[in-house]
Amino acid sequence: MTNEAVALATEDTVWAAFNTSMTAGQLTRFCQDDVERLFRINPYLEFSKFEQTGDKRFHMAGRNSSQEQAFEFDEEFEVEPLAEGMRVHYKHGLKKTTTFQVEPAAQGSKLTIVDDYQGLSESERQARLAEVDQSIVTWAEYLQRYILTWKQWSWLAPWRWYMQRVWKRLKPTGRRIAYMLIWITVFEIALIMLGVAIYFAEYA
Repeated sequence: MTNEAVALATEDTVWAAFNTSMTAGQLTRFCQDDVERLFRINPYLEFSKFEQTGDKRFHMAGRNSSQEQAFEFDEEFEVEPLAEGMRVHYKHGLKKTTTFQVEPAAQGSKLTIVDDYQGLSESERQARLAEVDQSIVTWAEYLQRYILTWKQWSWLAPWRWYMQRVWKRLKPTGRRIAYMLIWITVFEIALIMLGVAIYFAEYA
């Protein structure tokens, strides 16, 4: 599996791609099974609302900090499942679609994320530059890390429950705090166990 996402761009589209150890079928199911999870993995998006409003229809609102000046978003979108991946159709925003394209690869599969801004005039594009989502490369990197971790640990029910019920709902800052607290707790437990081991070695 490659360690870095690769990003490319044209006038109307921008995309990032990376390899995973999942099969193409597993990766397609990962994308289609939990749309909310895909968006929440993006560390630049902080949600105040994410709800399903109908069959494959969603409403999300929050803050995008991928630009130096963060901006608010309030968007409705519809998900179109594809044979290998899926496509998100936005209703209001500058971005028209986001496509998650899955392809078989030599040692697993490849995921390409494509943001499409087609249909805008040059004047409108320039006027709305502050609304351009610049998070795609970082999003792809975080997705790659998450998928690797999911492949390794999703068999463990408590871990899977934590990721689905707790981690997914946390804001990006909350996840970093939770991560530090978990490691502090692990370190403290290790010190206690070391102390117990030393006690028994000396006095038992």
